[in-house]
Amino acid sequence: MLQLTPSAAQEIKRLQHSRQLTRHHFRLAVRPGGCAGWLYHLDFVPEITADDLEYESGGVTVLVDSQSAGYLHNLKLDYAEDLMGGGFRFTNPNAAQVCSCSLSFAPNLEKNL
Repeated sequence: MLQLTPSAAQEIKRLQHSRQLTRHHFRLAVRPGGCAGWLYHLDFVPEITADDLEYESGGVTVLVDSQSAGYLHNLKLDYAEDLMGGGFRFTNPNAAQVCSCSLSFAPNLEKNL
């Protein structure tokens, strides 16, 4: 199951309202790319597909496609601001390696993905 911290849920809601996407759904996925092999992809989408799994956390419904689900199992998504600005932070127990940017990861191949 996915977990959003209160600050991540608040930021997702803020982005959704500021972009006037209140009828859209928040999607979290992984895509091939980045220096470690996989990138996190965040988006607002207008429709739920038959392939989507729905998770509820912090008052936000999170859509995850079935191919990304194994990579995101038990992921914790946080949002924090620091001197460099604000950004989402990913804590992924399925990652064997994380790039220094923290947006790219290599999966732990021993886990059942």
